[in-house]
Amino acid sequence: MPLRYTLRQLEYFVAVGEAGSIAAASHRVNVSSPSISAAISQLEEELGVQLFVRHHAQGLAPTLPGHKLLDQAQIVLRQAAALRDLAGELSGMVRGPLELGCLSTFAQIVVPGLRRSFLDMYEEVRISQTEGDQASLFTWLRQARIDMALSYDLDLPGDLHFTPILELPPLVAMSDTHSLAHLPTVSVQQLAAYPMVLLDLPLSSDYFLSFFSRAGLRANVHERTRDMAVMRSLVANGFGYSIVNHRPLNDMSPDGKPIRFIPLSGNARPMKLGLLMVAGTERTQLHKAFTAHAQEWLAANATRLLGIGAA
Repeated sequence: MPLRYTLRQLEYFVAVGEAGSIAAASHRVNVSSPSISAAISQLEEELGVQLFVRHHAQGLAPTLPGHKLLDQAQIVLRQAAALRDLAGELSGMVRGPLELGCLSTFAQIVVPGLRRSFLDMYEEVRISQTEGDQASLFTWLRQARIDMALSYDLDLPGDLHFTPILELPPLVAMSDTHSLAHLPTVSVQQLAAYPMVLLDLPLSSDYFLSFFSRAGLRANVHERTRDMAVMRSLVANGFGYSIVNHRPLNDMSPDGKPIRFIPLSGNARPMKLGLLMVAGTERTQLHKAFTAHAQEWLAANATRLLGIGAA
């Protein structure tokens, strides 16, 4: 006789196997515990094997057959999801999962609002986000851990496709008591003698320091940090100036002190903010819809969120 089980039973089985208890699985899939228990019992009866053993005060653990079936059930659910998404793609619907990467420097400012606005338009889409530096985003894209990344156009490899959305001109951040804080613009020639607080992120730090090297100068790096908030506090407390490509929602450091943001003069190349994907994947229905929405949403919110105008 053919086996009779449902994808829903497999979903509950996988939820229990991954969560370690029926209660945790119930919370995860938003289904009552008795319903999950019944589904597991029905699946065990249909397959003719015991899937879990109960450990006192430690929840449920898969049996040896349960472990093997769990691996296969995860594959079946992924394939079923892919089939559903393919059907949506063929019908022109925007649906399916989207793993979005983002540079950690502005993930908290941009990504939650962008996700929310897109999901409000396309209820069949599921988005998760992962934050990292530029080099990590490159690796995750190649490993298919993420589908696309909101990133800068810094040292982009040839196997990745970049869609520019905004230009982010460099700004000099300094305390309001800095001797150059009264100026409308500041040049690297004026900055070179002063201590610098370098936002020391992969690729970004080279970009900031290149403004000086191209002018035949050397930046006086006094402090280094990978944390944007720490950088702002160091600047506001007079440890040096810094260079950034977007300003926070208010001109205050985390410890409540004022910061001035002054345009960097000269021919300093602006960074471009955009979406980065593995070449070819940008043609899928979901990716095209998200790219178009990101362009529109970021252009509309650039001044409010990043303190700059749209390109």
